[in-house]
Amino acid sequence: MSNQIQKHRKKLSIGSIVVYSFLCIASILSLFPFYWMFVMATRPSAAYNTIPPTLTPGNMLVENFNKVLNQIDFFGGMWNSFVLCVVVTIVVLFISSLAGFAFAKFKFPGKNILFVAILVTMIIPPQLGLIPQYFLISKAGLLDSLPGVMILFFLNPLGIFLMRQYISGAVPDELIEAAKLDGCSNFRIYWRIVLPIILPAFATLGIIVFTAVWGEFLWQFTVLRDPDSYTIQVALAQLSNTNNIDFGMILSGVFWATVPLLIIFLLFNRLFISSITEGSVKS
Repeated sequence: MSNQIQKHRKKLSIGSIVVYSFLCIASILSLFPFYWMFVMATRPSAAYNTIPPTLTPGNMLVENFNKVLNQIDFFGGMWNSFVLCVVVTIVVLFISSLAGFAFAKFKFPGKNILFVAILVTMIIPPQLGLIPQYFLISKAGLLDSLPGVMILFFLNPLGIFLMRQYISGAVPDELIEAAKLDGCSNFRIYWRIVLPIILPAFATLGIIVFTAVWGEFLWQFTVLRDPDSYTIQVALAQLSNTNNIDFGMILSGVFWATVPLLIIFLLFNRLFISSITEGSVKS
């Protein structure tokens, strides 16, 4: 019996070693592009095309970043992107959680059809709606403004789907019925009962929305033409509008533009992981 236990522990330890080795390798591969970007941000432009590639940091990080500051309004673009992402994230969380609550806990005619219609929009390429969306924003007088960029992101089908799924499993129907018996309105039930329960899902969806909007380029580039309203993605695109492309300068700007995303994830990673592990336990 003891021999069987020892064999089982041996197999388990070997399996664990394989799993952890795979995770370590995957983590290194995932982090390598960011590290390489940092290395290139500290090197001259000629280091970009060297063979074998340069893998050690240089001493030109400040110099390359000063070049970025001389070419574009970097901090102005960062501020515009931050305002854009924060406003969009807050509105998406509010709309998606309300819609998810309605789809999860209420019965009304055409609910399933409407939910499927919302999900179908996820498979439509955003490029197909670029021209009519631009026409509508132009008619509304919102070109060259952050509200003109924001309004397109407010309705998030993925957010509605995630919130609907999370609320269905995390919020008991008995709790909703008890609140109704106590005379609570639907919005008060959402605000007082549902909202505190779904905070981990808020963190997950918030990180997804914030990073997606921060990295989006096509719509922002289409709407924004005034340099004062440029987001960081549009501003960085101006660095490559010259014949002599300085890769060290460009990657320096990209590196510092990526840092806020890392900060956001580090601030909310505990809630992010909590939502994932909670969902796995419930499943």
